[in-house]
Formats: sequence, structure tokens, C-alpha cells
Amino acid sequence: MSATITSIAHYLPPDVYTNDFFAKYLDTTDEWIMTRTGISERRFLKEGATSDLIVPAALECIQKRGIDKNEIDCILVATVTPDHNFPSTAAVVQNKLGIESCWGFDISAACSGFVFALATAVSLVESGTAKKVLLCGADKMSTIVNFDDRTQAVLFGDGAGVCIVEKSDDASKGVLDKLMFIDGKGAPYLHQKAGGSAKKVSHETVENKEHYIYQDGQAVFKAAVVGMADVSTEIMRRNNLSSDDIAWLVPHQANLRIISATANRMGIGPEKVMINIEKYGNTTAGTIPICISEWLSKGLIKDGDNLVLSSFGAGFTWGSIYLKWHTNGIK
Repeated sequence: MSATITSIAHYLPPDVYTNDFFAKYLDTTDEWIMTRTGISERRFLKEGATSDLIVPAALECIQKRGIDKNEIDCILVATVTPDHNFPSTAAVVQNKLGIESCWGFDISAACSGFVFALATAVSLVESGTAKKVLLCGADKMSTIVNFDDRTQAVLFGDGAGVCIVEKSDDASKGVLDKLMFIDGKGAPYLHQKAGGSAKKVSHETVENKEHYIYQDGQAVFKAAVVGMADVSTEIMRRNNLSSDDIAWLVPHQANLRIISATANRMGIGPEKVMINIEKYGNTTAGTIPICISEWLSKGLIKDGDNLVLSSFGAGFTWGSIYLKWHTNGIK
């Protein structure tokens, strides 16, 4: 038995912020940003929360699948920008969608959130614990970005990707392998200093801007290049895949140089790499499902295509999934 994605959709806020927007009040230029990140635009949600990014994508996803919303029996939300510390954003989404009877929870794995959550959804379906999992990867990164710091302000955007995971009617297709890791030694290089039980909210933490992202860019870059490349090549080795066998590398969209380094290690040319970072920036848990949704809508993913999903995020977290695409009514 295997599990597969049977429907997928995405939502991006309408308001576009170009590099020129940042150049007006930060010591930066379009050339500086593009050279270092590959990003030219990103979207920010002016009003609302992460759940408000998820709901439009979820409604479209359910409609595409052609099912009643109450057939969803589990909701997973991968995010580092939940609506609240509690209740879970999964519960908020369930309520906003009006789904009568289901369960679910949030997963916090930063930029690896969707990969970790997809692996979890697959396990729930394969074990029979759930039949139809609504899997949401979404972040409103604009709520935790320090817009006075050019090294992080230009990197992130807001967005959501939502899919339904259920049993595949062809055991040779769907999610065929998954490989994931965490290493807390990476925490000092990418984290949020305050707001949790280790350092509660105070006037001091707010004044010191400790509720924004803290990132040591060089340390994260070096670790991400190694982590994403290693886990992706290992998933290829475990499944006897050559670069010719892979239709698409679906990398987390954090930095164009990290993506290129991963593809080079895998022996994959740029024509087989999903890249949309230039339009949306890093939407954290949203990047991979947004890519898949866009490519599918353009007719660029075919039945039987081998996809390798690859991610690296704060924690540190990193992982890869081997997915053999199965149309199975997918839209």
C-alpha cells in the first residue's frame, strides 16, 4: 500500500513587493538582492493570519478533488507562524472550513515543514489512521521578519500550498521513500530568540526585537548546501535513481545558490528544477507545494514522473521525499 497526493492548490496574497520597495528605505539595491538570493518579488498578506492563506487554497483543493469537505478526516498544518500558540492552526482551519468531524495538529519544522508533514500524512494513511488528510504548508513570514534588517527582510514572503493525501490505487506510485533528519546544534544559527517558554515576552524582548527571525546567513548557507545535497543524493542512491530518471527536483525555495548547488550534486540540469523563488521569495512551509501546484497547473507534471522533494530549515531540519507522480484523478 502507498499513499499519494490526489489534489493540490495554492494561494498567494495579491500585493506584490519588488526589490525596489526595499531599496527605498534600506541600504540595498535590486542588483544586490538578485545576486545573493535570486529573488525579485514576494507577496505579503496585509490583513489576516496564516489560516487566511490556507483557507482559499484548501477550498480550491477540495473542489478540485470533487469531494464533500466532510470527507476530510485529518488536517495537518506545517507552519512556524501559527495563528496562535494555541489552539492549533489546524483547529482554526477546521473551524473556518466548517468541517464537522476530523482531527489534526500543527507541525513545526521550519522550511522542512511540508516534507515532514507529507511524510506524516503518508504514514497516517498507510496505517489506516486517516483516509483523507488535508495537508497544509503555509506561513505568514511578514509577521516575524525584521524589516530594518536587509539580510532577512528581502528573503521571505507569505503563501500557502494545500494538498489532499490518500491511498493510492497503484502501489507502484505515490510517495515511495522518505528520509528526514534534525540536529539541534544548528539552533543558534537560525531561531526566534523570545516568545516561547525559554524566554517569555517582556518589554525588553520587544524593544530588542527578539521576536523576529535571527539568522547567521553564512552558517545556514553552508549547512543547507551540504544538508539538501546529501539527503537528495542519498534518496536517489536508495532507490537506484540516476539523474536521467528524475523528471523534477522540487527544492525548498530559500536561496537560488543553494538550489543550484543541490541540483549540481545530483547531476540535474536547471531545466529539471522547479524554481519560482524569483516571484515569491521564501514562503517557508509553502514553497514546495506552491511549486508543485504551479507546475501541475501548467501541465508540466506527467503520470509516472519521478519527483525528488528536498528541504532544509531551522532546527536544523532537513529531508527528502521520493514521489512517483500518480494522476489518479489529480487536478
